[in-house]
Amino acid sequence: MSKQKSEMVITCRDLTKTYAQGDLSVTVLNGVNLELARGESLAIVGASGSGKSTLLHLLGGLDSISSGSVRILGQDVAEMNETQRGELRNRSLGFVYQFHHLLPEFTAIENVAMPLLIRGMKPADAHPRAIAMLEQVGLGHRLHHHPTELSGGERQRVAVARALVTRPACVLADEPTGNLDRSSAHALFELMQELNAQLQTSFIIVTHDLELAGKMQRSVRLVDGVLTST
Repeated sequence: MSKQKSEMVITCRDLTKTYAQGDLSVTVLNGVNLELARGESLAIVGASGSGKSTLLHLLGGLDSISSGSVRILGQDVAEMNETQRGELRNRSLGFVYQFHHLLPEFTAIENVAMPLLIRGMKPADAHPRAIAMLEQVGLGHRLHHHPTELSGGERQRVAVARALVTRPACVLADEPTGNLDRSSAHALFELMQELNAQLQTSFIIVTHDLELAGKMQRSVRLVDGVLTST
């Protein structure tokens, strides 16, 4: 895949994250460099506590960096205020977590439509988009069900639909199959691969599952705060 600058969705340079613990400072990320092209899928693997989730949060503009830079579609996240970062996230990124974080009082349609409503879209316009996305993830028959009425795999599919409904440039997924059985995990991973190919949405997936990571176009390992090729 050609990696012209114009195609880069996320770029980070010399990214460092340090936390203060009493009189000590703990460096979690140390000079991370990463580029993600449009339509590319990337897995980040590493031991528990290696900083994978921290890296994902920094790439998504959810946490402040200690030094270095993160650019989303060429825009430097550190140069924005919180409102601007929020608008950039809503416009350009989707998020999927290990726990689905669906709102229990809302139906599948209403949960998926939420990012569009936050953007200011009217329900009459947002709901058809949500329905189309739910149909694309194989849940056209579960549109009016609440999260408690869905299986674990179905809830994660709703979460993926919610992440994609805004047609983001990139989806950041943190252990999205961590709470699923093996069969459901494989099905969800295959779904994300299909959507990656169909929609040309980039994916960064943090996972401890090396078999699933191997199915991505590229994978990197986080060791002692530094990214290395797997």
